[in-house]
Amino acid sequence: MGDVAKLAGVSHQTVSRVLNNHPNVSGKTKERVESAIASLGYRRNTAARSLVTRRSRTIGVLACETSQYGPANTLLGVEQAGREAGYFVSIANLREVTGESVNSAMAHFRNQSVDGIVILVPHPDVLAALREVSVPVPMVAVGAGTGNELTGASLDQRLGARLAVEHLIGLGHERIGHISGPPHWIDAAERVKGWQEALINAGLEPEVLLQGDWDAASGYRAGQELVRQQRVTAVFVANDQMALGALRAVHESGLQVPENMSVVGYDDQPEAAFFLPPLTTVRQDFEQLGRRCMEALLQKLGGGEDHRQHIVNPGLVIRATAAAPGSNRLAGRPAIPTSGAL
Repeated sequence: MGDVAKLAGVSHQTVSRVLNNHPNVSGKTKERVESAIASLGYRRNTAARSLVTRRSRTIGVLACETSQYGPANTLLGVEQAGREAGYFVSIANLREVTGESVNSAMAHFRNQSVDGIVILVPHPDVLAALREVSVPVPMVAVGAGTGNELTGASLDQRLGARLAVEHLIGLGHERIGHISGPPHWIDAAERVKGWQEALINAGLEPEVLLQGDWDAASGYRAGQELVRQQRVTAVFVANDQMALGALRAVHESGLQVPENMSVVGYDDQPEAAFFLPPLTTVRQDFEQLGRRCMEALLQKLGGGEDHRQHIVNPGLVIRATAAAPGSNRLAGRPAIPTSGAL
């Protein structure tokens, strides 16, 4: 750093301010320092800096299901926001959600001396395990749900589900089923509640509930069951992957979407616009969610206390898989209350 200061004709402290993006540095001075850094090939010694500052500049991220579109893009948002703030991200990806796996991940983060932790696993068992673990650094969560002491950021899952179901109701559907995610996931449970609320508010019964497992295969099996039952004219599906499976099941049965069955998904993954037909779905801004959560953590790292749950609202994307039920050959069949696990 001394060599950079000498070449740029500034003080050691000015170089430090430039490296730390301090606002009280003129544009010309910053250019001279950055030119000197490039010329000398200067790089910070992060190990030495950590010894001085007692900060590792590393954030731990506890994640799960990162092969899925939503978790992967939320993680991307956290990484980008962390990098922009000068933090590296260390990821512990849970292969299964157990108290033992959570404890092991927390021990890993302690060994790395992370400055803070972001929880990307909206699962009650993870939240329960964290209550039993001593975590000496600030911690925030994505999607911990309402009424949880662990703050951070959440997507309004109930609102998203209501938007989907209210759209179907507005088209004239009265028998609207739901293919949910695994019931022990907070996001899945919140979407079920939103589906129920929208129907009840419209004076309709939330009767047909089938459980999937987030993947297309479970959506396919649930779609086969809906066709077999012939009791709904539309279905709200808890993510786009399961909606893809349901679309195939309807197509293979000889029915058509949306003429015989309307389908609305959830997430708006990039491929949703290229499903056949293009999928009407609920868009979630996962990168914004990750960024908002990281902002909450950075505020805590700066000594601030933010007890709010930052909410990111979803939006409905209307495409071609939902229409009025006028020609629906399933209409008029008697409805029988049911629920099932697939």
